[in-house]
Amino acid sequence: MVKIKAIKSREILDSRGLPTIETTIWSDNNHGVVASIPSGASTGDGEALELRDGDPNRFAGKGVLKAVAGVNEIISPRLVGKDPTRQNEIDQILLNLDNTANKSKLGANAILSVSQAVCELGALVSSMQTFEYLSVKYQLHQPTPHNLPAPMFNLINGGKHGAGNLDFQEFLCIPSSRLPFNEALEIGETVYQKLKEILISKKAIHSVGDEGGFAPNLYTNQDGLELIIEAVRGCNYTLNQQVFLGLDIAAANLIHQGKYLIRDREESFSVEEFIDFFINLKKNYPLLYLEDPLDQNAWDDWTKLNQKIGSDTLIVGDDLLVTNKNRLEKAIKNKACNAVIIKPNQIGTISEAVSVAKLARNNKMPIIVSHRSGDTTEDFIADFSVGIGAEFVKFGAPARGERVAKYNRLSLIQSYLQSQDSSAHESL
Repeated sequence: MVKIKAIKSREILDSRGLPTIETTIWSDNNHGVVASIPSGASTGDGEALELRDGDPNRFAGKGVLKAVAGVNEIISPRLVGKDPTRQNEIDQILLNLDNTANKSKLGANAILSVSQAVCELGALVSSMQTFEYLSVKYQLHQPTPHNLPAPMFNLINGGKHGAGNLDFQEFLCIPSSRLPFNEALEIGETVYQKLKEILISKKAIHSVGDEGGFAPNLYTNQDGLELIIEAVRGCNYTLNQQVFLGLDIAAANLIHQGKYLIRDREESFSVEEFIDFFINLKKNYPLLYLEDPLDQNAWDDWTKLNQKIGSDTLIVGDDLLVTNKNRLEKAIKNKACNAVIIKPNQIGTISEAVSVAKLARNNKMPIIVSHRSGDTTEDFIADFSVGIGAEFVKFGAPARGERVAKYNRLSLIQSYLQSQDSSAHESL
């Protein structure tokens, strides 16, 4: 039996130039893997705690030396000698060592860095690709070249991902899920480049936000949708057939004195008015996807919106659910949403994230596996999305190294599966 020989963490920088944690694990047969952990700017109230140092003299308090020490001094001694293929057992040890409801002792960032590294090491010592290993271990999905997750491209960044330019956080271009991954990737990249051309021609700002999408200076949020539509048509793609639109509203950031305030009108919206706003938006645009359209604790409001437009729109819980099984169970009971975002760093261990995916799958809810706005060139999340059978992925714009690394990994997985498929047919 292969055993864990050593675990070592260190502080590195993420795509926003802020500290994050990186953990390396070695096996006693001289295999090693490295895992680095992302960080979100827009976070849900129920997310597991990301442990920061709080020392104003280092990185303005954003350092992660406490999380690093937790791995090196507390976690490592307990896991050396363990079998890295025993993912659930190791994750339970991590949970027991922390022993808090929100992982506030060791930090979800420290815990996930180990959990993810263990998962990757388990795949390596099993002589399997990470996505294959996850598929075999959890039996949620059998990957083929034809059932890879469909990418959703964040082409315009607003909210906390932008520069104060727009209220809504993400404006998404969504190629049809019926297309092969390589064709969907080409569509996303082509529309992205066309959008840049359009912004330059209009003398609009075309610098990019945290997730690689453009952050133009626009008058209304609906102008963002109009620009993407112009770019799609400029590439001769057909809306509602080849390409659809999506929005991440991040509504928790829009609440002022109990109402929703956006630049699309001077007066703030009551809940009922905001729901009507989305109904009308759906009528005017080919809107397939609506993420966090309402406050993360307004369960009854979510149910009302889902009842009105959920039959032909993905009403997606992110801040509402925070990759938490208990919150997903409540959403299912209340019929508050019909699709779920999964971000492993919201919950802290791979096995917990998988349990949320299982619950979603058992209730026929589409799964969207997502990156975070502060990310690294780590591509584990691509393998994770394939291994658990996610219907969609959100990795940001098809630009910037930390985003492109994940799209390139999915492209490589597609090629690998195609070669496996060809070999199988040739042997028949």
